[in-house]
Amino acid sequence: MAKEVVKKVKLQIAAGKATPAPPVGTVLGPAGINLQEFCTKYNDATRDKMGDILPVEISIYDDRTFDFVIKTPPAAFLIKKAAKVQKGSTKGKKEFVGKITRAQVTEIAETKLPDLNAYTVEDAVKIIEGTAVNMGIEVVE
Repeated sequence: MAKEVVKKVKLQIAAGKATPAPPVGTVLGPAGINLQEFCTKYNDATRDKMGDILPVEISIYDDRTFDFVIKTPPAAFLIKKAAKVQKGSTKGKKEFVGKITRAQVTEIAETKLPDLNAYTVEDAVKIIEGTAVNMGIEVVE
């Protein structure tokens, strides 16, 4: 018989740095899963992406076991990393705080393609460009 999913939890955790302390412990503790086991598995799975923030979707089953799926980093995180800025503009597209090239946008779009609502890289590029401009990051040739 298949296990029944009791709860699905979505978190954003730094790669390789999950600990049983908040926010992981406060979200997963009440679900009754082994926090140390989750942290160990997550850290092992994300060791190669150290420094990135990764969304993770955790499925918790009725027998207190779990599975998790690691998604690609958020587009805003990748754009800020490429533009080498700490945060986006507070005034949106009215004030630019950084620049990224079209090649960098294409690279980010290729990374994000599995998690975006787009079928082609060209469509994904348009989504990433829109996100960048709304963050106050100028896209240059």
